[in-house]
Amino acid sequence: MSTLAELLAENTRLSGEAADHLQTVVAEWQLLADLSFADFLLWVSVTEELHAGGGDFVCVSHARPTTAPTAHPEDVVGTRFTVEEHPQLAKAMREGRICREEDPHWYRDLPMRREAVPVTFGGKVIAVLSRETNLAQPRVPSPLEIAYLGSAGDLCQMIVDGTFPSRDNQTDTHTSPRVGDGLIRLDAAGTVVFASPNGLSAYHRMGHESDLVGTRLAPLTRSLIRDPFDATEVSHRIIEALDGKPSSRTEADSRRGAVVLFRALPLRPSGQPAGALVLVRDVTEVKRRDRALLSKDATIREIHHRVKNNLQTVAALLRLQSRRTSSEEARLALAESVRRVTSIAMVHEALSISVDERVDLDSLLDNVLPMVGEVATAESRVSLSRTGSFGVVVAEIATPLVMVLAELVQNAIGHAFPDGRPGKVDLVVERSARWLDVIIRDNGRGLPSGFSLERSDGLGLQIVRTLVESELRGSLSLRGPRSGGTEAALRIPLSRRV
Repeated sequence: MSTLAELLAENTRLSGEAADHLQTVVAEWQLLADLSFADFLLWVSVTEELHAGGGDFVCVSHARPTTAPTAHPEDVVGTRFTVEEHPQLAKAMREGRICREEDPHWYRDLPMRREAVPVTFGGKVIAVLSRETNLAQPRVPSPLEIAYLGSAGDLCQMIVDGTFPSRDNQTDTHTSPRVGDGLIRLDAAGTVVFASPNGLSAYHRMGHESDLVGTRLAPLTRSLIRDPFDATEVSHRIIEALDGKPSSRTEADSRRGAVVLFRALPLRPSGQPAGALVLVRDVTEVKRRDRALLSKDATIREIHHRVKNNLQTVAALLRLQSRRTSSEEARLALAESVRRVTSIAMVHEALSISVDERVDLDSLLDNVLPMVGEVATAESRVSLSRTGSFGVVVAEIATPLVMVLAELVQNAIGHAFPDGRPGKVDLVVERSARWLDVIIRDNGRGLPSGFSLERSDGLGLQIVRTLVESELRGSLSLRGPRSGGTEAALRIPLSRRV
């Protein structure tokens, strides 16, 4: 089964930022499916003109509800629909609003109601969600169902507005409370207007013995939590959600010993304050397992920290050896070795503070590349600049990619500007759902006559070629553009790595 990133890369030309937004939507949409009692399907247009209203739509992801029967027992991912087969998809993408079918739709002997919800990012509709409800089993409207559907409607409108999910909030959705764990809805003033049975039970275990409806949730929660700092944190998260700010998962111990997870979500459909949702989950029984997992993560981070320390020790020994040698060639070789070891150490330092074995490459390179410039430009005036964003990459490619970029920048600075000549080296980055493209461009003297990357015997380029081909599974080319200087073009696949 292809991943969402691979399906987006195969069927669209969405930017990396737009693809990341769809990944965030999919990470959050189990909440929508459970609140809606419906399946959610993510559709993208396979035509270039997204608003033309023509062409096919392909389903790239599918979520089923845990609160109701599914409308699609079989797998739908990869299915293609024309505009005639599902006209609401093109209409929602074209008009930028939620479109509902007036009459139920029959699909393989199952009656269902379909709605199309456009997904907005950067002021543009980039995909469509299809909310499909199984009508085979009639449902009696209850307070719980009414509250769930109303909350789902608000969140769907926020998807249309482009305000949900928020990119500012990197919540771990795998461990956050879900709808079935416990849901509480607040009005704009912070008063509880609905609490699901499991949500009420969680507060009973925390020590609140009466009903929740009609109470102010933030001060009540503060009074039930043991630690005053945790109590202030949780109550502030609830208040911030009422002010329109999303929050991440928060864990707190109650005065009666129960351990509860909280997550508060703002509800602002069409930009109008409509209260907040608070998801709660009693995790007292699974706390021991969580502590074991945290211990494992801490061990991995400690290993990265110790590797970083050992590499820094190696770099220090090489510097000491460099000061004691009389050969200028040996000193230069040792200086380059120090730079390479230090680059790897910086990657392990970043991994030592990461919680998911992923590295923010932009912040890391902002530290590595100036160090490269300092080593290579002791007697020259070369400026470094970067355009575009590398984003976050997995640890598997972080180390070789940093090494490759550092070597290419080192080569550009060291060979393009002889005799202290001033110049500039630019990194131009473009990231899509499938590829990471980097161009290292200088305005120096250009490539020597008859240069061949395959026949080059320079150690730096040999290291680069080995890492690009064996570790990154990418491609590298060096060329001399008509404007002068040299361009190194690097292309790295970001999809599944075998």
